[in-house]
Amino acid sequence: MRIVLVEDNISLARGIENALRDQGHAVDHLDDGQDADTFLRQERCDVAVIDVNLPRLSGLQIIRQLRARGDTTPVLILTAMGKTSDRVEGLDAGADDYLVKPFEMAELFARLRALSRRRPEVAPARETFAGLVYDRQSRTVFAGGRNLDLPRRELALFELMLEHKGRLLDKDRIGLALYGAGAAVEANAVELLVSRLRRKIDGTGATIRTARGLGYMLDETA
Repeated sequence: MRIVLVEDNISLARGIENALRDQGHAVDHLDDGQDADTFLRQERCDVAVIDVNLPRLSGLQIIRQLRARGDTTPVLILTAMGKTSDRVEGLDAGADDYLVKPFEMAELFARLRALSRRRPEVAPARETFAGLVYDRQSRTVFAGGRNLDLPRRELALFELMLEHKGRLLDKDRIGLALYGAGAAVEANAVELLVSRLRRKIDGTGATIRTARGLGYMLDETA
């Protein structure tokens, strides 16, 4: 998933970023409410994790403006304010879920997985493509009943390409989805990642086609 994290506590944000990236997610971190609102108007993400108390624009204001323009991106509020009235205010503003600080990372991961399943374009729990079966709950790819055991970054690439199967994805789109905006990524990182994943799924009936100068597409072999 591509996750936008809006949190002005830098040490907490770094901890969340590192934990999410260890899970194979792309994370865009912003620590200012106005900057976050601008970013969310321009960029697409799978889930937004937003603190309430932020410089210049509060988390609740960000969420209200997000919903006012018809954006259905799932939103998880992070806050130290845990009273019922605070939770009600956040949910009424348009948030989908509410997590009170301090929290365990395992709970954050579980809530994010639940939110991703609530998206309007929600996908099935298990999806078959060519000879591959993808289990979204366990984030596992099977071929002929065998777990392909993909490393986290290859798994994130597979999830992205499965979501857009039959459609071309350019390198910039892939890099943004896998690493987040502003991440230091080597020029050939996407090419190497695609090449490794292509080898892993070779012989399954699925392949990654290259359209030179245009991008890559998950497709079935002829």
